Amino acid sequence: MSSSLAGTVIEWYEFFIYGTASALVFNKLFFPNFDSFVGTLLSLSTFAVAFIARPVGAAIFGHYGDRIGRKTLLVISLSMMGGATFLMGVLPTYETIGALAPIGLVTLRLIQGISLGGEYGGAVLMSVEHADPKKRGLFGGIINTGASCGLILASVVFLALSYLPDDAFMAWGWRIPFLLSVILLIIGMVIRLKVTESPEFEKVRRTGKVQKLPIRTLFANHRGLVLLMAVSYLPAGAAFYLAAVFSLSYGTTTLGLTRSTMLLLVCLTNVLGIAGITYGGWLSDRFDRKKVYSLGIAGMIVTPWIWFLLMNTANTTAMFVGFVILFIPFCLTYGSMPAFFAQVFPPHVRYSGMAVGYSIGTVLGSGLSPLIATSLLGKNNNWPAVAIFVSVMGLAALLATTKMREIATSEPYVVASATT
Repeated sequence: MSSSLAGTVIEWYEFFIYGTASALVFNKLFFPNFDSFVGTLLSLSTFAVAFIARPVGAAIFGHYGDRIGRKTLLVISLSMMGGATFLMGVLPTYETIGALAPIGLVTLRLIQGISLGGEYGGAVLMSVEHADPKKRGLFGGIINTGASCGLILASVVFLALSYLPDDAFMAWGWRIPFLLSVILLIIGMVIRLKVTESPEFEKVRRTGKVQKLPIRTLFANHRGLVLLMAVSYLPAGAAFYLAAVFSLSYGTTTLGLTRSTMLLLVCLTNVLGIAGITYGGWLSDRFDRKKVYSLGIAGMIVTPWIWFLLMNTANTTAMFVGFVILFIPFCLTYGSMPAFFAQVFPPHVRYSGMAVGYSIGTVLGSGLSPLIATSLLGKNNNWPAVAIFVSVMGLAALLATTKMREIATSEPYVVASATT
């Protein structure tokens, strides 16, 4: 579990420093010829590019993860993410190389997306498949805290740098989080290379059930589950990125708050989120996993409205309460999700199924949600449109989740029900 968690924290740190920079820096340094609103949209578009690439990475890594094992692919994914992130830290800006700057940024972002598309499913499976069956929810929940841990680490680094004079921060300060990633990469690789292969994959290999084309087998027998999983994830991704990325531009641009205030709110919320996600995973070991997961989705239909109402007070205490309220149902869903999703697919296509289903869901639920939210918000603070957007995704996710068990138990290859 430690190797999965360490690698996941590092991957998410590297992923989130881009998200933070896209909201605070890239619109000015890589898209300077547009007004503030359009520049922010373009910057957030490059953030979304990685999510569009994630299904591609999920298909590639899932295919080989089901063929040659989880461990090898996790080492490759970590190397790709670390290399792309470091290069972002030395990338010249638009002022230096013109249009090549945003092109280089998008290319490196695509590599990050392909990497993370393969990372998440493998890291979760290495943890859940090694775990005692009675603790799979807890272990999976702990792995999912990697997102919050990575975001906290990214926010703390940017928070410390936010006290630099604006000229220094924009000139070189923003590069430091990207360059520091090389240290984390070395630590993560040392830990990850020591891990043993998943026992469930070893069993698949011993019994000769390794598929020649796992992706083809997946879509021939489980394509319905892949799509249901994608829809089921939508509100969790939207709620998290509403708080982690959209809130930064919303707070600084629309509400007129300082960069350090918004980063501190995001950081404190995710500190509580670590405990909440772990608790959600623990609950899923003691109660019906599907019900715990669905309860969180139901909550996320309502909480975006409360979050916006409290955000618009521009009072930091009220805003923090809003972040906590938004995160409570999110933690139930996100904490129970790893074990729930992992047991939907049988071992011989599990990496492919979980990686592809989850990654497709992240395209709209995570990657495009800050961009869509910013577009819906417009220049007139049309926040109800954003809240409706998240609520509709929640309703769709509830419907998809109710069908996941029925389809899963009817599949000929399934070896564990979706609510085990």
